[in-house]
Amino acid sequence: MNIVALFHCLQDHLPATPLRQLHRIAFAILVMPGRVTMLGLSRWAGKGGSDRTVQRLFATVLPWAMLFWVFFRQPVYHPNEVYLLVGDEVVVTKAGKHTYGLDRFFSSLYSKPVPGLAFFAFSLVSIQARRAFPVHVEQVVRSAAEKAASKAKATAKQSRSTPRRRPGRPKGSKNQPQAAVPLTPELGRITGMLDALLPLIAGCLRLTYLVLDGHFGHHHALQMARQHHLPLLSKLRCDAALYFPYTGPYAGRGPQRKYGAKVVYHDLPLSSLKATTVEGHMQTCFHQMQLLHKEFTQPLNVVILVKTNLRTQARAHVMLFSSDLALADAPLVDYYGLRFQIEFNFRDAKQYWGLEDFMNITPTGVTNAANLSLFMVNVAYCLRTDSHPRDSDYSVLDLKADCRGYKYVEETIKMLPEKPEPVLLAKILHQVAGLGRIHAAQPAFSCS
Repeated sequence: MNIVALFHCLQDHLPATPLRQLHRIAFAILVMPGRVTMLGLSRWAGKGGSDRTVQRLFATVLPWAMLFWVFFRQPVYHPNEVYLLVGDEVVVTKAGKHTYGLDRFFSSLYSKPVPGLAFFAFSLVSIQARRAFPVHVEQVVRSAAEKAASKAKATAKQSRSTPRRRPGRPKGSKNQPQAAVPLTPELGRITGMLDALLPLIAGCLRLTYLVLDGHFGHHHALQMARQHHLPLLSKLRCDAALYFPYTGPYAGRGPQRKYGAKVVYHDLPLSSLKATTVEGHMQTCFHQMQLLHKEFTQPLNVVILVKTNLRTQARAHVMLFSSDLALADAPLVDYYGLRFQIEFNFRDAKQYWGLEDFMNITPTGVTNAANLSLFMVNVAYCLRTDSHPRDSDYSVLDLKADCRGYKYVEETIKMLPEKPEPVLLAKILHQVAGLGRIHAAQPAFSCS
């Protein structure tokens, strides 16, 4: 597929000059080996992609939210597929002191806070195709108040001399409606992203669930999802205090009891068992119940996965939940597993498309670099599926090798006094494009 034709859907939302620059830079990212830097882009972009042109594009404010959605809606979207909205944060390590938004963020790869940048992204995950497509990306920039509160919390946690509050209800406190909880600054940022994204999606597809990781398995995130009319699907802490609904008789005085017995995870009722699987020496039991949590205002649809090592009898459990009480256990577990597809978006953006490599320091430059790297994830998917729709082994490395080979042939042909015959040109393209590829196949697209 021709990249110019692929970007044709963006022409109504982007002026001609930035669109032409974006096309040249996307082509350069596809053909260049190694790190994706602005200097490298200018070396591989060819005519119309000088170093100054690259700098101009990265200094231009682009409507990335609209570009993501328009590109997804036309080349990627399939009307017969069902989509989940998945959100997660990615941390990019950075050195220096002048990059906009530079802070210390917790990285799961290093299992500790590291200096760098953080971006929160939303992806649409197709349940049928089992793939994630980025649709919205924003940088996480913490305010001074957030940093001070986080530092004070860490200091209080480490200090053993901090006096603890007396048990019981503070004198003079009044009842507060739990459904009207104030959103944290983090949830406030996510709410702003949802407010910008959902109006674009509303007229085209119907979202089924908002899927977030265990960091958002709390009452505040559930209320945020309900405000946007989306059922939340997430994970609870393994030591969460869950209760069965009370079904006993009325005591005759006072309010009706709401909470029954506390859930004991090593002694779950057999009536809640939905399925049991055994793989090797690991047995997994799936229990599903409607349970209560004292920090949530509504019952939760909870699926408890109990894993048992049949050799040592060691046990562990994972608790997934949804605010949709009608969702069965199998799709609940499957949908939460699909959440991990967004991690593959982050992996490809870092490994192939420059999310880990950019050196921009201005707010606009950082925003453009991060959005461009995740935008290329969708571009690469379209090129791979259109050129090799039946070849599941055709990888990103094969795509880049094809494009690089086409670039070499294109530059060589320009130096010849006469252009070769079409048959000879096709053989040259096939031979050169195959250099460096793992899975050899006839290239069926043009990159320029």
